[in-house]
Parts: sequence; structure tokens; C-alpha cells
Amino acid sequence: MSRLFAQLGFGGFALGVWETVYMTAISTAVAYLAGLPLGVLLCVTDRDGLKPIPWLNKIVGFAVNIFRSIPFIILIVALIPAARAVVGTSIGNGAMIFMLSVAAAPYVARMAESSLKEVDKGVVEAARSMGAGTFTIIRKTLLPEAKPSLIVGAVISTVTVLGYSAMAGTIAGGGLGAIAVTQARPSGAEDVIWLCVALTVVIVQILQELGMYLAKRTDRRIQRRRRGKTQKTAEEDPHRS
Repeated sequence: MSRLFAQLGFGGFALGVWETVYMTAISTAVAYLAGLPLGVLLCVTDRDGLKPIPWLNKIVGFAVNIFRSIPFIILIVALIPAARAVVGTSIGNGAMIFMLSVAAAPYVARMAESSLKEVDKGVVEAARSMGAGTFTIIRKTLLPEAKPSLIVGAVISTVTVLGYSAMAGTIAGGGLGAIAVTQARPSGAEDVIWLCVALTVVIVQILQELGMYLAKRTDRRIQRRRRGKTQKTAEEDPHRS
């Protein structure tokens, strides 16, 4: 056991896990507040969308693609002045949350756009034929039908943000990544590095399992199939209690 491992103890690793989780959770939530509306806008204004607006779709899509193409380590440097202006500092966990949110929002937008485009066109057309407006279709048809895919996308986005959070140490932030990169690696504490890896894997697995469970629970297609089977059984055996 290395000296650093003994110095950190349970409290040090628990703090690293907590900082990683809360940075990831807050950043992902903020990214979804910005990215989900952008994804809806990209889907709705697409050529085959509910309300095609090609020029707006191209402008928003171009801006999203620009931010998605910037490597996160470069984006950190570029966002230092913005972080200082928004959160009052360019270092620490607060600045990292801001930077993670900016980096993840375009990624979330594309994930949401892809999820919404997977919705069965027949369901959308049925809502439209009943006189539903664009906003109503988005709120009551597109988003509910796409919910399982959106949840899966949220899990993928959260894991991506979790990976980015490992760079918090570059701006004096915390978390498991900072422990491994800024403390363990320079001192050669391989046991600390591998424990940080193991703890990160555990967090990812918990997120994955929770996300898949929620996706299955909210999948309307599965619910419709179950109702169909129940109805079919009742029709075949009307005397069944």
C-alpha cells in the first residue's frame, strides 16, 4: 500500500466519489436544460420535421457541430474567461461544472434529435390528423414516445460527462480523476490509480443499470404489446378470471 493511499484513506476516496458524482449530475442536468430544446428544434425544423425551417436548422446545426468538434481540453482553455464571468472563477469545481455543461449541451442536442427522429411517423401523423398543433405534438407525442431512447441517451451523455470530469485536476478541481492524475500519477501510487478506476467503473455500471431499467419501464411500445397480449387473451378466453 502506497503512502498516498494511506494519507487519503476512506474519507479522501469518498470525497473524490462525491465530487465526481455531483459534478457529473449537475453538469448533465444543465446540459439537458440547454441541449434538449436544441434537439427538439433541430428535429422539428428539419426537412422532414413538423415545421421545416431549413435556414434555421442549418444555423443551429452548424453551431452545434462546431462545439461538438472542439476537444474538451482545448475547450477548457477557451472557456476560462467565460467561466470567470459566469461563475466568478476559472478554477475549481464550479468552473468545471460550467465547462462540462457547455461541452455536453451540443452532444445532448444531437442525442435528443436522433431519439426524436426514431418516433414512428404514423403516431405523429395520427396526432396531426386529430388536429393537434406543433407544440401539442411535441409535448404529448414526440417526447413521451421518445422517452426510452432519451433516457438511454441521457445515460450515454452522463457517462461521457463523467469521463470529461477526470480533467478537473487541470483547473484545480476535484474528483476521482483529479486524484488519479494530479496526485497518484506523479507519486507513482499505482494502487490509488487503480482504485480510482474501479470506483469509476462502479459508478458507470450503476448509471447503466438504472438507465436501462427506467428505459424499459417507460417504453410505450412494450406497454402497448402487453396490453395487446392481455386483450387477446381475454378475447380467446372470455370466462377467464
